[in-house]
Amino acid sequence: MKELQFEIKNVDNALNYASKELRLSESYLDIEVIDKKGMILKTYICKATVKVQPAEIAFETLETMFQAMEVDAKIEMRVRDNKIEYKIETDENPLLIGKNGKTLERIQYYIRNLVNQFYDEHMIVQVDIGGYKANRKKQLEILATKTAKTVAKTRIEASLEPMNAYERRIVHTKLADWRDVTTVSKGEGNKRHLVIKPKRR
Repeated sequence: MKELQFEIKNVDNALNYASKELRLSESYLDIEVIDKKGMILKTYICKATVKVQPAEIAFETLETMFQAMEVDAKIEMRVRDNKIEYKIETDENPLLIGKNGKTLERIQYYIRNLVNQFYDEHMIVQVDIGGYKANRKKQLEILATKTAKTVAKTRIEASLEPMNAYERRIVHTKLADWRDVTTVSKGEGNKRHLVIKPKRR
């Protein structure tokens, strides 16, 4: 979690200073004076720490988001080590997932950035709606295996459809230990995709 130790002449300005340095709202921070220097022209050694739980902030943000959309949603949150997961079930799953998972991807991007503003280290944040990602993972692993078998047999490389980084990683991981094929990423932006190639014998 982010924290900041600094020296300041006026304690009343400490919260505002820390807010700007850490790029966090003042309402998220606590200020503690840990030492004083000087007899006449005093300066104060202060420490700013985050007083909220980022995972809870993100949970409340999701709740507010769905309430604004007038969507009833059940949200489950799981926090472990450097990973936070949100599993969501609603009657509007297709709407919130979007075509090819694009809406879900945007929701996760927003929540991930919201959480990570509180940390110096990177937190893994995953949002899943209606089990879409679990199902998509299975589909991609089946596709990867089927395509890899064809490539290994024919010795002809094959390009897969454009995928986001998370989906490409699933395919990479699934085929990482294959002796006959290898995977490489090609293209830029929304056209970034995987190519499954035969390994040289």
